Amino acid sequence: MASRTAAPLLDARIAQLRRIARAEPRLEGVLLYGSWTLGEADAHSDIEAYLYVRDADLDGFDGPGFLRRLAPLKLAYTNMYGVLAVVFEDLMRGEFHLSAAGPGIAEVPGWRGMVHLPRPEEAVLLDRTGRLTRAARELAEFRPPEPVSTARQLIDELTNWTLMLAHVLARGETARAHALLHTVIAPQQLQLCRLLRERTAHWLTPSRALEQDLPAADRDRYTATTCAAQAPAVRAAARSSWSWSRELSAEAAGRWGLRLPSALHDEIGQLLGR
Repeated sequence: MASRTAAPLLDARIAQLRRIARAEPRLEGVLLYGSWTLGEADAHSDIEAYLYVRDADLDGFDGPGFLRRLAPLKLAYTNMYGVLAVVFEDLMRGEFHLSAAGPGIAEVPGWRGMVHLPRPEEAVLLDRTGRLTRAARELAEFRPPEPVSTARQLIDELTNWTLMLAHVLARGETARAHALLHTVIAPQQLQLCRLLRERTAHWLTPSRALEQDLPAADRDRYTATTCAAQAPAVRAAARSSWSWSRELSAEAAGRWGLRLPSALHDEIGQLLGR
């Protein structure tokens, strides 16, 4: 496979994965996902794939052993999401889902709206039966999230989690509040912002390509919600975060005819202002 991205090492590794997969009779299919399939890969990208093992062979399939044929490994373990995570000798990361081919391939069309494979035939590295290619073609068309129900969900999530943030701050748990603000609330704010700006291509990782995807004013509002893990800074960032959440919520309510729990929103603001 000739280099097709700004990541020739990744291109070469994917070509090698195709070769060793074809030589492994227990594999029925291999499907790539992530930045390479979107044409966004660069020298810092990792390799992400589903390895569809014949149903009867899954229990005895040695994932790390198979991947050592791809390149020597510095690390291989099952991560917190149940995915085989590896680090190759050149420090390229990899994430490989080991799945029984029967049920695994059947669930691929259900990823519509979450996973986009604009060139499904390139994303499919191995398909011994044709089932995987047919399934992957269901993801060729980009489908943004349904706006009304998604906005409703995100507004409610931001309300609930910011109330928790206010209580945690009142208890004096600065580190916990800092983590809640950055790891739970911020991603949902960015998703709501992306929904409003109609920039949902990086939906599952909404901070990805933030600098290119969102207007400067939104980037500045996001920056104002970040801070050091020090009590005064966290309190100021929390107030800024809630202010932005309310503005995004109001914008969504106006666009899609949603009702907001305004009294509850006011009470949360009062808790954060104490």
